[in-house]
Amino acid sequence: MSRRIVVTGTAGFIGFHTAKKLLDNGDFVIGIDSLTDYYDVQLKLDRLAILQDYPKFTFNKTALEDREGISKILIQDGIDCVIHLAAQSGIRVPVNEAQRYIDSNLVGFWNILDCCRLSKIQHLVYASSSSVYGDQSEIPFSTNNGVDHPQSIYAATKRANELLAHCYSHQWGLATTGLRFFTVYGPWGRPDMAVYKFVEKIVNCEVIEIFGNGDSARDFTYVDDAIEVIFETLERIPESGFSGDISPASSPAPYQILNVGTGHSTTINNLVTIIEDALNRMAEISHIESHPADMKITQADIGELKETIGFQPSTSLKTGIERFTEWYLEYKNID
Repeated sequence: MSRRIVVTGTAGFIGFHTAKKLLDNGDFVIGIDSLTDYYDVQLKLDRLAILQDYPKFTFNKTALEDREGISKILIQDGIDCVIHLAAQSGIRVPVNEAQRYIDSNLVGFWNILDCCRLSKIQHLVYASSSSVYGDQSEIPFSTNNGVDHPQSIYAATKRANELLAHCYSHQWGLATTGLRFFTVYGPWGRPDMAVYKFVEKIVNCEVIEIFGNGDSARDFTYVDDAIEVIFETLERIPESGFSGDISPASSPAPYQILNVGTGHSTTINNLVTIIEDALNRMAEISHIESHPADMKITQADIGELKETIGFQPSTSLKTGIERFTEWYLEYKNID
């Protein structure tokens, strides 16, 4: 039987892939996106055009902070689940732009939560972020670790989302699953992310700027693996009455937090080498001062992910980069 699922951020990177997979599965998808100009709106419109070819897709251009608009979409009969992926992204935030993060990531997230409560949604799956961990000495990052020292406004808003979700799970029984994504990349990716920027710079014979000496490392997660996690997680609704040891990611409430990564990290220098190999071109590199919001390393402990959904992301960085470069060259009409 086809489900009716709301997906926020459907013109965004992860939201687009999620909506497409659900539509390919035969589900009805109600999309929400405000089409902000944080990066090239044309890329968002091109993603959206693909989704609009599906008869079971409907789109709403609505901002998360628009309570009336969100209410009209969510508070109706027949919606099974909500996948909330829309947010103001980016960790290097100028002070004069902080309001964007408060409006979208805090006010907007509360609107989603409260409308899910009023509509008695079965399950809310939402995007958190590896950035909530900050710089921790214990590697890999476990959901059992404390996450009380965010290094960016973005990270702080994502941690606040997790706390708000727990409140709604505890008080009103709303089943929520937060997914801490670790540097997702792939076709149709965001132009502000390292993989996209580096490929574009190399193709255009421009200088790549690398923060520090390039030894910072990230757990790069290929988008197909991340979407599979969303798809599988949606089916596994957390239940109340948990009787194990309480941790930062578990609760007697119907609430859970999962890492979505590979369990491996790669330095930025090695990432550049892999991209150079995929493009068969050399990069020109300039090293600049590190940003205070940047984390030195991210690496996911995915033990709970395997235990909960029986799935381990497996796409190698080499394979993922090759797929991304193929898409990029085709999308940009470069021979």
